[in-house]
Amino acid sequence: MNEPFVGREGGALLHLREWEERFPGLAAGFTLRNGGVSEGAYHSFNMGLHVGDDPNRVVANRRKLAAELGMSFEAWTCADQVHGSRVCQVTAQSMGAGRESLDDVIPATDGLHTNQPGVLLTSFYADCVPLFFLDPVSRAIGLAHAGWKGTAARIAEEMVRAFESHYGSRAEELLVAIGPAIGGCCYEVDERIMERVRTAAARWEDAVTPRENGRYMLDLPRLNTEILAECGVAPERVLRTGWCTSCRTDLFFSHRREAGKTGRMASFIGWRESEKGAVNES
Repeated sequence: MNEPFVGREGGALLHLREWEERFPGLAAGFTLRNGGVSEGAYHSFNMGLHVGDDPNRVVANRRKLAAELGMSFEAWTCADQVHGSRVCQVTAQSMGAGRESLDDVIPATDGLHTNQPGVLLTSFYADCVPLFFLDPVSRAIGLAHAGWKGTAARIAEEMVRAFESHYGSRAEELLVAIGPAIGGCCYEVDERIMERVRTAAARWEDAVTPRENGRYMLDLPRLNTEILAECGVAPERVLRTGWCTSCRTDLFFSHRREAGKTGRMASFIGWRESEKGAVNES
């Protein structure tokens, strides 16, 4: 399978190329760690206000991303991620939450969705799994932040059900993409985490490799694909990246590889208001 998240040589972004090509006016992808103004442990394209970086530098990085995507910085909308399974609809009234300060961020939420053009949904990562959602019929879009806790709490299912209830979506028609995250090659976990993993999906064993030391290698992206399949999302409509954030700290921030002192990448998705192109569902 071809890699769905593709960047340009020397660029600061990976674009979800297939979606952007199929749906004119859509911006969707994932940032890299280089290309911004942050310094030290956050060098250089840090998107997280919550990690100890200079807020002015973070806002400058966010403004740069919005400009590169051809969207207004006022469109930037984000939540306070707590490794849970709560998801929230973003309306025209809540657009712009958290773009410059944690004071007005959408509280205690790990999934955002909207059908409003001109809204840029964003979410932040340094190993956790970014999930992208798109309904080609209603043009609703969404992002979910799925660490091991959110995955085990089935935030992927919460997003699917939210699309069904808010936009009349059919699970089998949704498109889902799984972005760069720590892979099963690098993510070693203990029995405490495995107790939750075993309740997350019927085929959880397909995402786990036992080790001789009594611990386990956990493939969180694969576990999310199992959950999505159980929710009725067609496997052929799920794109999965080959990028591992822990393997490639030249490109990505990695909380585990960098012992917790690092920046955050952003996932992003939004419809540009000026390009409301017809959906190409070929």
